Formats: sequence, C-alpha cells, structure tokens
Amino acid sequence: MTAPLTPPPPNDDPWQAPPPPGPGARSGERGELRADIRDGVAVLLAVTALGAALGLLWVLLAPRVPLISDGQAVFLRNTEGEAAVGADGVFALLALAFGAVSAAGVSWYRRRGGIVLVVALALGGVLGSVLAWRLGVWLGPTSDVVAHAKAVGEGVAFDAPLKLGAKGMLLAWSLAATLVHLGLTALFGPRDPEPDPAGPDPFGPAGI
Repeated sequence: MTAPLTPPPPNDDPWQAPPPPGPGARSGERGELRADIRDGVAVLLAVTALGAALGLLWVLLAPRVPLISDGQAVFLRNTEGEAAVGADGVFALLALAFGAVSAAGVSWYRRRGGIVLVVALALGGVLGSVLAWRLGVWLGPTSDVVAHAKAVGEGVAFDAPLKLGAKGMLLAWSLAATLVHLGLTALFGPRDPEPDPAGPDPFGPAGI
C-alpha cells in the first residue's frame, strides 16, 4: 500500500510568475516618488538661486571692453581687442565650474540619484545661467552708451555694456552638472544586489 502523493505547493514551481505587488509595495513606490519630487524641487530652487553668485562673479572677472567718443560717434578704443570674446569665455568657465560643484553637492545630498534629480539639475542650470546673465548685464556698465559717452566727455575711455554674445553658453552649467552627476552616481552610488548565478534548481527536491 503506497502513501498518496501530495502535490507540491504552488510557490515551489520555478516557472510560476511572481505574484503581483501588494498594496504595501504600491504605497512604498508612491512614497518614494513623492520624496523624489520633493528633493527635485529643492535642487531646482537651490541651483537656480546659485545663478546670482555666478552673475556676481561674471561682473567681477569678465574683461572690460573700452570705448571712446569723439563727440559724434562711439568707437572701440582697441579695435584688435578680444575682451568681448573673453567675457563669453569667462561666463562659460564659471558655468562649468558651478555645474560641477552643484552636481557634487546633489550627489552628496542624495547618493541614490534618480532621473528626477538629473532633470532638476539640468533645468536649474539653465535657469541659473539665465539669472546670472541678466544680473550681470544689470550690474555691469550701463547699456545706454550714448548717455555714458556724454557723461564722461569727449576722448575719455569708458567701459562697454557687459554682453553675452554666444547664447549657447547658457547650457554649459546644465551640461557639466548632468555629466558630473551621472559619473558620480555610477562610481559611488548604491549597487543593486548581485543575483545568484546558480539560481534555483528546477530539478531539485522542490522541482520534482
């Protein structure tokens, strides 16, 4: 007389599809999404506010373009000068540095990373660059060249308005921040657990 065979429990089937996530898992995912959005908004506001510091440094470090008036027209005092191009270069270098520093700060703030933080860094870099550009123009020499020339007098050199000739420099901050953040996340971010290479044995005791 033989004992009746007992079928294996359903969970022992190695080919069975995993059960759908329960309400607890979905609640955890929603909580993580809310945390990502909250951190993303904080990063966006902080990075945008840093644009004010970039604008101040640009005003202080950008080379000046000297102008001079003969009483009828305004001319460049040095026609072979490269100061106008230098202002764009200074802005780009400062923006790249701010992008690297802001990305490092965000990586330290939340090592887990995430697409929301990358988007916040990129968008904040653009907004911060625009703020820096407009603030630098506002704090720099007046844009009313004619009135400035009349105020200083004929034959007296004065500074031209601060300008950003290459508007593509406004993307330098975002580019640097995105690349540095992705690189730091890849190097120092948390790692997913390594799967067991052997895996469950479908022909073992549970699979027979």
